Amino acid sequence: MSKNILIVDDEKEIRELLRLYIEKDGYRVIQAENGLEAMKAAAATRIDLAVIDIMMPELDGYELIKGLRQRSNLPILIVSAKTENHEKILGLDLGADDYITKPFDPLEVLARIKAQLRRYSGYGADTETDLLKAGELCMDICACTLYFGSRLIPLTATEFNLMKLFMQSPGRVYTKQQIYEAVWQETTIVDDNTVMVAISKLRSKLPQDSRVAIGTVRGLGYRLEVRHEEKA
Repeated sequence: MSKNILIVDDEKEIRELLRLYIEKDGYRVIQAENGLEAMKAAAATRIDLAVIDIMMPELDGYELIKGLRQRSNLPILIVSAKTENHEKILGLDLGADDYITKPFDPLEVLARIKAQLRRYSGYGADTETDLLKAGELCMDICACTLYFGSRLIPLTATEFNLMKLFMQSPGRVYTKQQIYEAVWQETTIVDDNTVMVAISKLRSKLPQDSRVAIGTVRGLGYRLEVRHEEKA
């Protein structure tokens, strides 16, 4: 089944440019010129990935991301003329999985779309254990879900992949570079804040009363720490 890619941008020329490259690769493109149109499209059609601009009328990209995140963990790419670090951090913090600045190379956007779709659809690979457990946390790789006891913890695609990496080897220390290569599947970190923002967002979603936490090892990286229950 062909994947549905939602392109949201108030500039028709940009939407058409991306459409040409994306459709040429076999995907189906759905266009929207603002956030309100995009929300209507997402309600009416299955969306497998969204490419979103920030500065738009009616409903901007940030509000759109928040709206989409309330209903789905689909991959979201921001393509924006905003180049400041705090804008990128805000977009990633709201739930975007990647951030590309304008002007852009359409082939790079297409490559990042493919990478996100591979990660999103590859969670249930046959070579992996279906369930991962750490403390009270249980991850079902096939269903792409993370539970704290009986409570579902909503995660974006990037957060899911990041948590899966940690839960596969609790206690192992990962450097930023190792995390970036494993989760983003790229060898060069484009923005040093990317990993830190993703980890910060993931930490905020783990329950405060959990025995599981993502610890920082100063000068080395990060690891998943599981505190053992104290014996009475």
